[in-house]
Amino acid sequence: MMKKLEKTRSGARAGIALVLAALATSVAQAAPETAKVNTTGLAVTDTTVTVGILHSVTGTMAISETGSVQAEKLAIKQINDMGGVLGRKIEVIQEDGASDWPTFAEKSRKLLVKDKVAAVFGCWTSASRKAVLPVFEQYDGMLYYPTFYEGLEQSPNVIYTGQEATQQIIAGIDWVVKEKGAKTFYLLGSDYIWPRTSNKIARKHIEKLGLTVVGEEYYPLGHTQFNSLINKIKLKKPDVIYAIVVGGSNVAFYKQLKAAGIDLASGKWTLLTISVTEDEIRGIGGENIVGAYAAMKYFQSLPNENNKKFVEAFKAMWGKDIVIGDVTQAAYLGPWLWKAAVEKAGSFDIPAVRKASPGIELKTAPEGYVRIHENHHLWSKTRIGLAQADGQYKLIFETKELMEPDPFPKGYQ
Repeated sequence: MMKKLEKTRSGARAGIALVLAALATSVAQAAPETAKVNTTGLAVTDTTVTVGILHSVTGTMAISETGSVQAEKLAIKQINDMGGVLGRKIEVIQEDGASDWPTFAEKSRKLLVKDKVAAVFGCWTSASRKAVLPVFEQYDGMLYYPTFYEGLEQSPNVIYTGQEATQQIIAGIDWVVKEKGAKTFYLLGSDYIWPRTSNKIARKHIEKLGLTVVGEEYYPLGHTQFNSLINKIKLKKPDVIYAIVVGGSNVAFYKQLKAAGIDLASGKWTLLTISVTEDEIRGIGGENIVGAYAAMKYFQSLPNENNKKFVEAFKAMWGKDIVIGDVTQAAYLGPWLWKAAVEKAGSFDIPAVRKASPGIELKTAPEGYVRIHENHHLWSKTRIGLAQADGQYKLIFETKELMEPDPFPKGYQ
């Protein structure tokens, strides 16, 4: 009896050993040797890979950038739940750019040089991107940048997951001219690279169409007194108020606009923005911006199945009252596109990931479908949304086909 029991125990131990050996073999197959997938000294171990998140969670830009952080963390959690990247779970080092461009540069250097992260998901404003770009190019890091922007840039060290000018500015103006018969425009924005360059492109396009810009104004980030500007707008009576105010300034601008009698919901005024997403509307209040139009590639209200799953997962992680804007969705794409490029390359090394990136596609993107162009921008659709009182946009137009990204359009540089 005793011998039989020992034999049974021995057999059980042997069985367990076989199972453990099989599991070890399976893990080894899923996670290739670190020496083979990390030849450049990145923060990659046999079980983990470290990435950076770099956004403003304090200062005037926090109203816009907090959603990007949430989206990137959601994507990373989902990827980890699926087993990670090349058999390694993703760990995150998060830094705060604090709405200050020199701080962005300093933190990006820390992430690349000290922390040796395999990728960084970050920035919002073009000023912050321009501040970190020399650092990424000097130390050969890879930045996934989520914001719609002015274009006129292409870097081997950046994947641009938002729209460039031809996909947003030019396409949006074409729509408002066709649908509203617009002939006069008043351009306004915050005072830094993106709004100024975007309005320069907008002005050139408006004038190419034989139309007129009747005013152009810029205000510092965080500015809250817009009454003088609003009086000028009322005096000029433009067909379109073309607004590129960013961050917390939007709250004051739209509240003061309505208080001064420019009621966008009345249909007497047309305002087209390329900077106000659902994230900003949460601070502005839907009742203060209802009736405004936005040219974006994504709205939370998109009815496709990918988006329904994304919105459900986002709310499950961050709260049922949370909202999701264009840049938030574009930020969500970053970790997934990086994962796909790493797995295609079979390596975390930046040169290998860079080489593998063009042609990477994501069929599960909330906006529907994306693909990385050779110029490191994404093919995407242009969409027009109408702001509703509940803080959401109603989709009223979208291009039939994906638009090819063209960051250096002829005649607009």
